[in-house]
Amino acid sequence: MSATDYALEAVRELMAAVDDRLHHGIGFVVLDRLPVERWGIAAARAIGWMLTSLLGPVVEQKVDGTRLYEVKDSGAKLGYGVRRSVTNLDQDFHTDGGWLAQAPAIVTLVCLRPASAGGLSRVASLARAHDELRERHPDLLERLYQPFWWDRQAEHAPDECKSSRHPVFTLCDGQLTVRHYADYVHKGYALLGESLDDDGAAALCAMKAIVAAPENRIEFHLEPGQIEYVNNHLLAHARTAFEDDATQGGRYLLRLWNRRQGGIELEPQQGASDEAEAVPASRAAESLGAGD
Repeated sequence: MSATDYALEAVRELMAAVDDRLHHGIGFVVLDRLPVERWGIAAARAIGWMLTSLLGPVVEQKVDGTRLYEVKDSGAKLGYGVRRSVTNLDQDFHTDGGWLAQAPAIVTLVCLRPASAGGLSRVASLARAHDELRERHPDLLERLYQPFWWDRQAEHAPDECKSSRHPVFTLCDGQLTVRHYADYVHKGYALLGESLDDDGAAALCAMKAIVAAPENRIEFHLEPGQIEYVNNHLLAHARTAFEDDATQGGRYLLRLWNRRQGGIELEPQQGASDEAEAVPASRAAESLGAGD
């Protein structure tokens, strides 16, 4: 379905307000809620796609071209090429697609069925983590502006490198962009048979502790029909482990990714995943005021 086929004046106004909150407000929105029980799963999927497409191009999440990604327990065991999103395991705070040359700007989760137990959603500010690191660990902050190796999650051609190289923090034209998932970094080095440097390991550990601190997060249960939107460049999200009741069909969410520019391809700029230009944290501190 394409939004260009419909007028949708009021819907466009609503999604413009969502976009404003994501990029000029707190970076987080929950829409309440699609009547999934009345419309059915197929219609809710279509409407979730339509609403999200008004925020920008819905882009690929897998090398096979998948753009509408199902988040549910597949029964697969965690391993190389198997993401936690298709298991019932807990997932630490992270940003999506941190291994990509252009990580998605917005992550959308459409809740079609909740878990019978667990599956608590969490969101935390990475801009706040940056501020706290600047105050408490300026030396470690400097390291986070330097590149790390990231596990590409097997989403690449067979002959390509299994890891890509990016910093956690990037500053461009005064705008902070963050990639966060220590697990993918540690795996990125392991795939290459290399060891993460001590400063890098300490910096990731310090950042993870700040992001995961209870006072730095909000948490909630998504209800059927609710849609969660997250600014993926400035906020991290997480979920707790969950249990499913097979008679109810199990926890079922849809995930969509948007970019504000660029094509819909998973890697729209081939070769852009090489080592990014490092920006010293000292220079970033001059450009970013406290609380930005």
